[in-house]
Amino acid sequence: MPYDHREITRRPLALVLAAAGCCAALAGCGASQASPPSGKSAQGPEAPRESGATPPPAATGRPSASPLPASPTGRSLAGRTVVIDPGHNAGNFRHSAEINRKVDIGTTRKECDTTGTATNAGYTEASFTLDVSHRLRDLLVARGAEVVLTHDADRPWGPCIDERARIGNAARADAVVSVHADGSAVGDRGFHVILPARVSGGSADTARIVGPSRELGERIADGFARATATAPANYLGAGTGLDVRDDLGGLNLSTVPKVFVECGNMRDPKDAELLTSATWRQKAAQGMADGIATYLKG
Repeated sequence: MPYDHREITRRPLALVLAAAGCCAALAGCGASQASPPSGKSAQGPEAPRESGATPPPAATGRPSASPLPASPTGRSLAGRTVVIDPGHNAGNFRHSAEINRKVDIGTTRKECDTTGTATNAGYTEASFTLDVSHRLRDLLVARGAEVVLTHDADRPWGPCIDERARIGNAARADAVVSVHADGSAVGDRGFHVILPARVSGGSADTARIVGPSRELGERIADGFARATATAPANYLGAGTGLDVRDDLGGLNLSTVPKVFVECGNMRDPKDAELLTSATWRQKAAQGMADGIATYLKG
Protein backbone atom coordinates (compact mmCIF):
# COMPACT_ATOMS: atom_id res chain seq x y z
CA MET A 1 0.00 0.00 0.00
CA PRO A 2 2.13 2.94 -1.22
CA TYR A 3 0.68 6.33 -0.24
CA ASP A 4 -2.75 5.28 -1.35
CA HIS A 5 -4.98 7.27 -3.63
CA ARG A 6 -8.23 6.75 -1.68
CA GLU A 7 -8.97 8.64 1.53
CA ILE A 8 -9.68 5.46 3.49
CA THR A 9 -6.15 4.24 2.80
CA ARG A 10 -4.44 7.43 3.96
CA ARG A 11 -5.44 6.93 7.58
CA PRO A 12 -2.75 5.61 9.95
CA LEU A 13 -2.94 1.85 10.16
CA ALA A 14 -3.72 1.93 13.87
CA LEU A 15 -6.89 3.90 13.12
CA VAL A 16 -7.85 1.57 10.30
CA LEU A 17 -7.46 -1.47 12.50
CA ALA A 18 -9.40 0.17 15.32
CA ALA A 19 -12.24 1.06 12.97
CA ALA A 20 -12.36 -2.56 11.84
CA GLY A 21 -12.57 -3.78 15.41
CA CYS A 22 -9.12 -5.32 15.24
CA CYS A 23 -7.21 -5.04 18.48
CA ALA A 24 -3.93 -6.41 17.11
CA ALA A 25 -1.18 -3.93 16.30
CA LEU A 26 1.39 -4.50 13.58
CA ALA A 27 3.73 -7.49 13.88
CA GLY A 28 6.95 -8.92 12.63
CA CYS A 29 6.93 -10.94 9.47
CA GLY A 30 6.21 -14.65 9.76
CA ALA A 31 7.87 -15.44 6.46
CA SER A 32 11.25 -17.07 6.22
CA GLN A 33 14.05 -14.52 6.35
CA ALA A 34 16.81 -16.67 4.94
CA SER A 35 18.19 -15.80 1.52
CA PRO A 36 19.64 -18.46 -0.77
CA PRO A 37 23.26 -18.10 -1.84
CA SER A 38 22.19 -16.92 -5.32
CA GLY A 39 20.11 -14.03 -3.97
CA LYS A 40 21.32 -10.73 -2.53
CA SER A 41 19.89 -8.29 -0.03
CA ALA A 42 20.70 -4.61 0.09
CA GLN A 43 21.09 -3.19 3.58
CA GLY A 44 20.76 0.34 4.84
CA PRO A 45 21.61 2.30 8.01
CA GLU A 46 19.77 1.64 11.22
CA ALA A 47 18.30 4.30 13.49
CA PRO A 48 16.21 2.50 16.11
CA ARG A 49 13.68 4.42 18.15
CA GLU A 50 10.78 2.86 20.01
CA SER A 51 7.31 4.33 19.62
CA GLY A 52 5.54 2.27 22.27
CA ALA A 53 3.47 0.29 19.76
CA THR A 54 2.55 -3.29 20.58
CA PRO A 55 3.18 -5.86 17.83
CA PRO A 56 0.34 -8.15 16.68
CA PRO A 57 0.46 -11.93 16.38
CA ALA A 58 3.04 -13.21 13.92
CA ALA A 59 1.72 -13.73 10.41
CA THR A 60 1.17 -17.23 9.13
CA GLY A 61 2.66 -18.79 6.02
CA ARG A 62 6.23 -19.36 4.89
CA PRO A 63 7.80 -19.66 1.47
CA SER A 64 7.30 -23.18 0.16
CA ALA A 65 10.13 -25.58 0.87
CA SER A 66 9.00 -27.92 -1.91
CA PRO A 67 11.07 -28.17 -5.12
CA LEU A 68 10.63 -25.22 -7.43
CA PRO A 69 8.56 -25.85 -10.55
CA ALA A 70 10.61 -26.24 -13.68
CA SER A 71 10.93 -23.06 -15.69
CA PRO A 72 9.30 -23.37 -19.12
CA THR A 73 12.26 -21.48 -20.54
CA GLY A 74 15.09 -23.11 -18.59
CA ARG A 75 17.69 -20.63 -17.37
CA SER A 76 16.53 -18.05 -19.86
CA LEU A 77 17.09 -15.09 -17.54
CA ALA A 78 20.81 -15.70 -17.11
CA GLY A 79 22.65 -12.39 -17.18
CA ARG A 80 19.55 -10.42 -16.18
CA THR A 81 19.19 -8.53 -12.90
CA VAL A 82 15.83 -8.13 -11.19
CA VAL A 83 15.34 -6.07 -8.04
CA ILE A 84 12.43 -7.07 -5.81
CA ASP A 85 11.19 -4.47 -3.37
CA PRO A 86 9.07 -5.96 -0.53
CA GLY A 87 6.70 -3.14 0.37
CA HIS A 88 7.09 -1.69 3.88
CA ASN A 89 8.88 -3.30 6.81
CA ALA A 90 7.32 -5.09 9.77
CA GLY A 91 9.41 -2.93 12.11
CA ASN A 92 8.13 0.38 10.77
CA PHE A 93 5.42 0.60 13.44
CA ARG A 94 8.13 0.84 16.11
CA HIS A 95 9.88 3.70 14.33
CA SER A 96 7.23 6.30 13.59
CA ALA A 97 9.67 9.21 13.89
CA GLU A 98 12.00 7.70 11.31
CA ILE A 99 9.39 6.68 8.75
CA ASN A 100 7.48 9.98 9.08
CA ARG A 101 10.61 11.96 8.23
CA LYS A 102 10.14 13.49 4.81
CA VAL A 103 12.53 12.76 1.96
CA ASP A 104 13.00 14.38 -1.43
CA ILE A 105 11.25 12.57 -4.31
CA GLY A 106 12.21 15.14 -6.93
CA THR A 107 8.84 16.80 -7.44
CA THR A 108 8.05 17.22 -3.74
CA ARG A 109 8.84 15.78 -0.31
CA LYS A 110 7.06 12.77 1.16
CA GLU A 111 7.26 10.52 4.19
CA CYS A 112 10.17 8.07 4.24
CA ASP A 113 7.76 5.11 4.34
CA THR A 114 4.50 3.93 5.94
CA THR A 115 3.49 0.98 8.07
CA GLY A 116 1.35 -0.50 5.32
CA THR A 117 -2.10 -1.97 5.84
CA ALA A 118 -3.40 -5.28 7.26
CA THR A 119 -6.36 -7.63 7.08
CA ASN A 120 -9.09 -7.41 9.72
CA ALA A 121 -7.47 -10.43 11.40
CA GLY A 122 -4.11 -8.63 11.68
CA TYR A 123 -2.11 -10.21 8.82
CA THR A 124 0.15 -7.34 7.86
CA GLU A 125 1.02 -6.12 4.43
CA ALA A 126 4.70 -6.24 5.39
CA SER A 127 4.39 -9.96 6.17
CA PHE A 128 2.57 -10.56 2.90
CA THR A 129 5.02 -8.64 0.75
CA LEU A 130 8.10 -10.34 2.20
CA ASP A 131 6.57 -13.81 1.77
CA VAL A 132 5.58 -13.16 -1.85
CA SER A 133 8.95 -11.55 -2.54
CA HIS A 134 10.75 -14.66 -1.32
CA ARG A 135 8.62 -16.84 -3.56
CA LEU A 136 9.18 -14.53 -6.53
CA ARG A 137 12.92 -14.47 -5.87
CA ASP A 138 13.10 -18.26 -5.88
CA LEU A 139 11.20 -18.53 -9.15
CA LEU A 140 13.42 -15.95 -10.86
CA VAL A 141 16.65 -17.48 -9.54
CA ALA A 142 15.47 -20.83 -10.91
CA ARG A 143 15.29 -19.15 -14.32
CA GLY A 144 18.87 -17.91 -13.96
CA ALA A 145 18.26 -14.29 -12.94
CA GLU A 146 20.40 -12.35 -10.50
CA VAL A 147 17.97 -11.14 -7.83
CA VAL A 148 18.46 -8.31 -5.33
CA LEU A 149 16.03 -7.58 -2.48
CA THR A 150 15.81 -4.00 -1.22
CA HIS A 151 15.49 -5.50 2.27
CA ASP A 152 14.97 -8.92 3.80
CA ALA A 153 13.74 -8.22 7.34
CA ASP A 154 17.42 -7.55 8.08
CA ARG A 155 16.95 -4.01 9.36
CA PRO A 156 14.65 -2.54 12.04
CA TRP A 157 12.76 -0.19 9.69
CA GLY A 158 12.75 1.10 6.13
CA PRO A 159 14.41 1.52 3.74
CA CYS A 160 12.98 4.90 2.82
CA ILE A 161 11.35 5.27 -0.57
CA ASP A 162 14.26 7.23 -2.00
CA GLU A 163 16.74 4.56 -0.90
CA ARG A 164 14.56 1.84 -2.41
CA ALA A 165 14.81 3.64 -5.74
CA ARG A 166 18.57 4.04 -5.41
CA ILE A 167 19.03 0.31 -4.81
CA GLY A 168 17.39 -0.52 -8.12
CA ASN A 169 19.35 2.19 -9.89
CA ALA A 170 22.67 1.08 -8.42
CA ALA A 171 22.00 -2.52 -9.47
CA ARG A 172 21.33 -1.30 -13.03
CA ALA A 173 18.35 -3.60 -12.87
CA ASP A 174 16.65 -4.81 -16.00
CA ALA A 175 13.39 -4.66 -14.04
CA VAL A 176 12.29 -3.61 -10.56
CA VAL A 177 9.06 -4.85 -8.99
CA SER A 178 7.73 -3.41 -5.73
CA VAL A 179 5.33 -5.89 -4.11
CA HIS A 180 2.31 -4.50 -2.22
CA ALA A 181 -1.28 -5.13 -1.20
CA ASP A 182 -3.85 -2.35 -1.10
CA GLY A 183 -5.92 -1.06 1.82
CA SER A 184 -9.07 0.21 0.12
CA ALA A 185 -12.78 -0.07 1.00
CA VAL A 186 -14.75 -3.28 1.40
CA GLY A 187 -16.07 -4.30 -2.00
CA ASP A 188 -13.02 -2.96 -3.79
CA ARG A 189 -11.44 -6.10 -5.19
CA GLY A 190 -8.75 -7.24 -7.55
CA PHE A 191 -5.12 -6.50 -8.39
CA HIS A 192 -3.57 -3.55 -10.14
CA VAL A 193 -0.12 -2.53 -11.35
CA ILE A 194 1.07 1.03 -10.77
CA LEU A 195 3.10 2.60 -13.57
CA PRO A 196 5.27 5.73 -13.41
CA ALA A 197 3.87 8.90 -14.95
CA ARG A 198 6.17 11.19 -16.88
CA VAL A 199 7.59 13.56 -14.30
CA SER A 200 10.49 15.97 -14.30
CA GLY A 201 11.63 17.97 -11.32
CA GLY A 202 14.69 18.07 -9.14
CA SER A 203 16.29 14.63 -9.21
CA ALA A 204 13.20 13.02 -10.75
CA ASP A 205 13.06 12.41 -14.49
CA THR A 206 11.09 9.40 -15.69
CA ALA A 207 11.14 10.21 -19.41
CA ARG A 208 13.35 7.23 -20.26
CA ILE A 209 11.51 4.66 -18.16
CA VAL A 210 7.84 5.45 -18.79
CA GLY A 211 7.64 3.33 -21.95
CA PRO A 212 9.52 0.23 -20.75
CA SER A 213 7.83 0.40 -17.35
CA ARG A 214 4.42 0.31 -19.04
CA GLU A 215 5.46 -2.73 -21.04
CA LEU A 216 6.73 -4.40 -17.87
CA GLY A 217 3.48 -3.59 -16.09
CA GLU A 218 1.31 -4.88 -18.90
CA ARG A 219 3.24 -8.16 -19.02
CA ILE A 220 2.96 -8.59 -15.26
CA ALA A 221 -0.76 -7.78 -15.25
CA ASP A 222 -1.33 -10.42 -17.91
CA GLY A 223 0.77 -13.05 -16.13
CA PHE A 224 -0.81 -12.27 -12.77
CA ALA A 225 -4.35 -12.62 -14.09
CA ARG A 226 -3.52 -15.93 -15.76
CA ALA A 227 -1.72 -17.46 -12.78
CA THR A 228 -4.12 -16.36 -10.05
CA ALA A 229 -7.39 -16.41 -12.01
CA THR A 230 -8.26 -13.07 -10.38
CA ALA A 231 -9.61 -10.01 -12.12
CA PRO A 232 -8.11 -6.54 -12.40
CA ALA A 233 -9.22 -4.03 -9.76
CA ASN A 234 -12.86 -2.99 -9.98
CA TYR A 235 -12.20 0.41 -8.36
CA LEU A 236 -9.53 2.00 -10.57
CA GLY A 237 -7.85 1.55 -13.92
CA ALA A 238 -11.11 1.15 -15.86
CA GLY A 239 -10.74 -2.62 -15.83
CA THR A 240 -7.20 -2.59 -17.26
CA GLY A 241 -5.42 -3.41 -14.00
CA LEU A 242 -3.10 -0.48 -14.69
CA ASP A 243 -2.85 2.79 -12.77
CA VAL A 244 -0.46 5.65 -13.57
CA ARG A 245 0.88 7.65 -10.61
CA ASP A 246 3.12 10.70 -10.33
CA ASP A 247 3.29 10.86 -6.52
CA LEU A 248 5.36 7.81 -5.61
CA GLY A 249 9.02 8.40 -4.81
CA GLY A 250 9.96 4.82 -5.63
CA LEU A 251 8.84 5.43 -9.21
CA ASN A 252 9.74 9.10 -9.62
CA LEU A 253 13.36 8.53 -8.63
CA SER A 254 13.88 5.32 -10.59
CA THR A 255 16.18 5.36 -13.61
CA VAL A 256 15.37 1.76 -14.55
CA PRO A 257 12.03 0.16 -15.52
CA LYS A 258 9.93 -0.20 -12.37
CA VAL A 259 6.36 -0.94 -11.33
CA PHE A 260 4.38 -1.52 -8.16
CA VAL A 261 2.10 -4.56 -7.97
CA GLU A 262 -0.91 -4.25 -5.64
CA CYS A 263 -1.86 -7.91 -5.40
CA GLY A 264 -5.31 -7.36 -3.88
CA ASN A 265 -7.21 -5.44 -1.23
CA MET A 266 -6.44 -6.56 2.34
CA ARG A 267 -9.47 -4.68 3.68
CA ASP A 268 -11.95 -6.72 1.63
CA PRO A 269 -12.78 -10.09 3.25
CA LYS A 270 -12.87 -12.00 -0.04
CA ASP A 271 -9.55 -10.63 -1.24
CA ALA A 272 -8.10 -11.11 2.24
CA GLU A 273 -8.98 -14.81 2.07
CA LEU A 274 -6.82 -15.09 -1.03
CA LEU A 275 -3.95 -12.98 0.28
CA THR A 276 -3.67 -15.09 3.45
CA SER A 277 -3.51 -18.35 1.46
CA ALA A 278 0.01 -19.69 0.93
CA THR A 279 -1.19 -21.51 -2.17
CA TRP A 280 -2.55 -18.29 -3.67
CA ARG A 281 0.60 -16.35 -2.76
CA GLN A 282 2.63 -18.88 -4.74
CA LYS A 283 0.34 -18.29 -7.72
CA ALA A 284 0.79 -14.54 -7.32
CA ALA A 285 4.56 -14.94 -7.36
CA GLN A 286 4.32 -17.22 -10.38
CA GLY A 287 2.25 -14.69 -12.26
CA MET A 288 4.75 -11.92 -11.58
CA ALA A 289 7.67 -14.17 -12.53
CA ASP A 290 5.97 -15.10 -15.80
CA GLY A 291 5.32 -11.46 -16.59
CA ILE A 292 8.87 -10.40 -15.82
CA ALA A 293 10.28 -13.24 -17.94
CA THR A 294 8.02 -12.32 -20.84
CA TYR A 295 9.09 -8.68 -20.57
CA LEU A 296 12.76 -9.68 -20.54
CA LYS A 297 12.13 -11.92 -23.55
CA GLY A 298 12.91 -14.94 -21.39
